[in-house]
Amino acid sequence: MIQDDFSSLSRPRYPMPDFIEEALKKSGLKIAYKSRPPYQQNDYIGWITRAKRESTRQKRLDQMLSELERGDVYMKMKYTPK
Repeated sequence: MIQDDFSSLSRPRYPMPDFIEEALKKSGLKIAYKSRPPYQQNDYIGWITRAKRESTRQKRLDQMLSELERGDVYMKMKYTPK
């Protein structure tokens, strides 16, 4: 089981909102999300939740889900899992 370890982060830690948790469960991508480094998990949550408009929040959530599904992209940048 992968555990959340944000102890090495120096930036604010964002709590997981219910709507993101539900989207990860519904899409079957929770394991892919938890497999990402803690900074990526935190960055995704902060980026999505800082959106002011619901349409922007949904667009960002969709991008995160798409990138998790692909597995080789993080914030539109190439990502190679370890």
